Amino acid sequence: MTLALREALTQRGLRPGPMHGFDLTPVMLERFRRTLRERAIEGIELAEADVLQLEALPAAWGHHDLVVSASMLEYLPRDRLSEGLRGLRARLKEGGALVLFISRRNWLTRPLIGRWWQSNLYEAAELRQALRDAGFASVTFRRFPAPFHHLDLWGYVIEASP
Repeated sequence: MTLALREALTQRGLRPGPMHGFDLTPVMLERFRRTLRERAIEGIELAEADVLQLEALPAAWGHHDLVVSASMLEYLPRDRLSEGLRGLRARLKEGGALVLFISRRNWLTRPLIGRWWQSNLYEAAELRQALRDAGFASVTFRRFPAPFHHLDLWGYVIEASP
């Protein structure tokens, strides 16, 4: 997701500023570091952290214009979803936004993502409530852009701001 965001900015003639990324799994972080080295990409700092313990991140990692979460929050215990969202909201600066990609509950995702990957699946109303509970005042559900509309069957794209 970080590389896709960086590329989208670059393609639009915008110069990406410093970017931060975290993951709970050291293997995924090392894989991403290797990709960054192979592509000679600089300006992306990475850290190992749990979304429920963001105080482990460097103190300077805050006041972001944008926070993006993709396929991460499904793995939190259902009763801690708002807590994870609240932690991400705390990393935003005034006027910042969260973009969330998260699996939806439906006939396709139940066996593939819910059972096989053992992740939580959500309905729109549940997510809207969790975002409101986390302090987001504006919550907008979006569609994946063409030609990726088929991904709407998999999950939600949500834009939220405090």
